[in-house]
Amino acid sequence: MYSLRRTGLTLALLSGLSGAALAQGTSVGFSGLKQDPGAPVEVTSETLSIDRDAGLAILEGEVLVIQGEMRLTAPRVEVIYGTEGQQIKEIHAQGGVTIVTAADAAEAREARYDVATGGLVMSGDVLLTQGPSTIAGERLVADLRSGTGRMEGRVKTLFNTEPKAGN
Repeated sequence: MYSLRRTGLTLALLSGLSGAALAQGTSVGFSGLKQDPGAPVEVTSETLSIDRDAGLAILEGEVLVIQGEMRLTAPRVEVIYGTEGQQIKEIHAQGGVTIVTAADAAEAREARYDVATGGLVMSGDVLLTQGPSTIAGERLVADLRSGTGRMEGRVKTLFNTEPKAGN
């Protein structure tokens, strides 16, 4: 897919989760895992449809997007291009989305990523996993540029503490 590789498909969807969620509408911090937006992007799917007039590319069937250490999988991914038709404006993954980095993972029914703002919205039974801890809710709204986020909708957190050696 020519434009995906050329524009670098800025899919730094998860920049490494850290921080705590303690109550409904909880702030979530993101740690310093850096995604290289200049790294090559490999996209695999069963089908690819491109509508240049609409500025849309649709990938369907076991879609796998890899950039650096980040992997995104979903049954369907729409790539929406900006007015110039060269820059990616938004990425919308649907049908059960999994995003994995070297140390963290997130699952939701769908995810939208706004490339220009760095805004990520994951919705529908969101589950974030970082090491032995998990945070679950209905919606995650994150700003990947500032490293901040907010989990909303009956947030549930499980903190697993590892015992120190000798205890």
